Amino acid sequence: MKFHQLFLAGIYEPKKLAAFRLLPIGRVFKYVFMFIFLFTVISFGRFYLNDELLLGQTPDLIEHGRKIGWLIYPMALLLQLVISTFYVFIRITIFAYIGSLFLNLRKKRGNYLQIWRTSAIAVTVPMLLTIGFDFFPEIAANGFLFTSIVHLLYILTAIKYYPKQQ
Repeated sequence: MKFHQLFLAGIYEPKKLAAFRLLPIGRVFKYVFMFIFLFTVISFGRFYLNDELLLGQTPDLIEHGRKIGWLIYPMALLLQLVISTFYVFIRITIFAYIGSLFLNLRKKRGNYLQIWRTSAIAVTVPMLLTIGFDFFPEIAANGFLFTSIVHLLYILTAIKYYPKQQ
């Protein structure tokens, strides 16, 4: 399955979202890392363009940036990549655990790895919303709560299509 098909199904089709539990884990990792890369590039672009809202520039910070010089950019890119990777994988893991609790509650057949794959594809809309909220700091204060609810709703909708226990 191609990435654009995963992307569109992750947005519109909860039945396919449930079927993605059977995808190879490598394919799911590639899909997640595409979002991490997108998230990192946008964040680094804002950093590179000296977004004052993002940096919260103080005179000390500006002077420290001058001392470091051009080395700040590769360090910033690497740090943003690590933080984005950590954030996305922790988020997917936490929501997969919550989803596995709902799997047991609704008496559906599946294991943690399957619900983790579903959670990884279900992160599509929450990540797009997070990227959008990044440009509006006044909305971003409640953005995590909103995107968490959206992520959970996508997982719960997909669980509806998991097979029943026998």
